[in-house]
Amino acid sequence: MPDWLRPDPAGCLLRVLAQPGARRDGVVGVHGDRLKVAVRAPPEDGRANAALEEILGAALGCRCTVVQGHGDRRKTVCCACAPERALALAASAG
Repeated sequence: MPDWLRPDPAGCLLRVLAQPGARRDGVVGVHGDRLKVAVRAPPEDGRANAALEEILGAALGCRCTVVQGHGDRRKTVCCACAPERALALAASAG
């Protein structure tokens, strides 16, 4: 299992590097020990966190919630899906 992915009773935990204010939304690929996700929303008033949850949720087909790092680019996101889905997403992105 890669460093950015951990199984969890609720599904899986993703260690994410968010890139707020990007030109377009989407999963960029693996960057070091994190999954990099580009987010168009600015990092103001929780908008980038909400957009990150939507982007990952749509890409994985499940509910995703930021559980750590709300004010930082480095975040932990809990996703209600099997870890294999996250692995497939990362593989297709990079």
